[in-house]
Amino acid sequence: MRKLKITELNRINADEFKEAKKLPLIVVLDEIRSLHNIGSVFRTSDAFRIESIYLCGITATPPHPELHKTALGAEFTVDWKYFKNTLDAVNKLKSDGYIVYSIEQAEGSTMLNDLKLDQTRKYAIVMGNEVKGVQQEVIDNSDGCIEIPQYGTKHSLNVSVTTGIVIWDFFNKLKFDR
Repeated sequence: MRKLKITELNRINADEFKEAKKLPLIVVLDEIRSLHNIGSVFRTSDAFRIESIYLCGITATPPHPELHKTALGAEFTVDWKYFKNTLDAVNKLKSDGYIVYSIEQAEGSTMLNDLKLDQTRKYAIVMGNEVKGVQQEVIDNSDGCIEIPQYGTKHSLNVSVTTGIVIWDFFNKLKFDR
């Protein structure tokens, strides 16, 4: 085996990315405080060509040098919108026909591995604050909650790691045609 050079990866450029078909998924960041986490979500969202990121509340928006350190330019390719209130973003998504899931440990949540998706629908996932999680009023207005099964001693995963796992799962379940 030989490690590939960047020039051998055949990646699309930023203009091609903007025109390319997107995974019918919007990631909503609910009061995310870490610029590293925000940048990481941008980079993962670029990798799987998600439709957009909604940045809500205290979540920082581009341009920002600390966010750029992790995003490495993905903040220029992935579409994003800012909402002062996460509930406003959720209500907009629902009125636009999206199924909205909060990613949270909650009564009646669906384990990610048990989640069934309809390939004809559009989805949004709400990722919560690093300490407080998804706001209860946002959960109350979501179509459901998704939980990642965990078997260790910790109660949660890092929000950027969680986002990556969930995006990958949606990418596979929606059988995204690249």
